[in-house]
Formats: sequence, structure tokens, C-alpha cells
Amino acid sequence: MNIVPLDAARLTGLIPSLAELLADAVDGGASVGFLAPLGRAEAAGWWKGRSAAVAAGRLVVWVAYEEPGRVLGTVSLALPDKPNSAHRAELVKLMVHRAARGRGLGRRLLTVAEEAAVARGITLLHLDTETGSPAEHLYRSSGWTPVGAIPDYAADPAGVLRPTTVYYKRPGADPAAPAPG
Repeated sequence: MNIVPLDAARLTGLIPSLAELLADAVDGGASVGFLAPLGRAEAAGWWKGRSAAVAAGRLVVWVAYEEPGRVLGTVSLALPDKPNSAHRAELVKLMVHRAARGRGLGRRLLTVAEEAAVARGITLLHLDTETGSPAEHLYRSSGWTPVGAIPDYAADPAGVLRPTTVYYKRPGADPAAPAPG
């Protein structure tokens, strides 16, 4: 399995496959910001909208694939544009195609994003995910710390309001070391 970062041109070239991945995630019940059913055209439009952020360096996107052109997973880091927040990033849109689940790909994508954050000098990552979702197990078992849950934060793909848990992680930090003050 190859995991590579995308520049804006490569992202644009992979939009059909990225749209398939996003639609599959939503159809599979992943709460990633969309309601089901998610059409391929809508999913493609969303990915097209990410291209400018990638080109501007505000969004870093990685894809995982076994064969060129068929994306099986993705993860992104959203980088803030404010000077007082250059030390942090938000982990967004970690998705694994249902056909590739159960093989450790989600954990590998998470590790790639965390290692890239460290290489960029990022000392704090944060994310939110649907409370009680399978993603929560991945984040907790990967050393992410839950901050708390917000009730009725977002609708799941079926349109039902669900709570969301917010997590943070200090990438590259010794997990046994106490958190700074």
C-alpha cells in the first residue's frame, strides 16, 4: 500500500477516485460532514473545492492506494492561517474505503499525518469525531486524549443529530511525560 501527499494538480487528477471514497464513507455510515446518499457529483465538487487550500499550503492531503488511480484511504491536516496558531493543526477527513477496512490502513494514515506534523514543527493536533463511532477506538488506541463531548453537534449520514467528541494529541511527545502546564 502506497501513501503519498497530493499537490493541487495531483488532487485534481484523482477527483473521481476521491469522490468514490467519500461517497463510500458516507454510504457506510461515516459522519464526515455529509448526508446520505451522497452523489458522486457532489462528492467530486467538494474535493474540487479543496484544491485551492492545497495549493495555498493550508491543507495537506495524503492518499493511500494499491494501484494508481484507485484511492482506498485519505487523511488531511488543516493548517491555520493565524500567526498565533502555527504550532497546531486539525486532523480532518480520515477515511478508509469499506473494501480496505480491517487491514490497519486507518492507523497507517493517522501515523503518516502525525509524523508529517512533527516534521513541520507542529506540536499540537486536534480533531473531532462522532461519539461512539468506530473511529473513536482508533484515536484512543493511538494515544489521542478526549477533551469532552458536545451534544447534538452534527447530523450523521442519516440526518440524526449526534454528539461529537473532541480529541487532542501532542505528536512526537513522550506519552509517559506529563503534559505541559
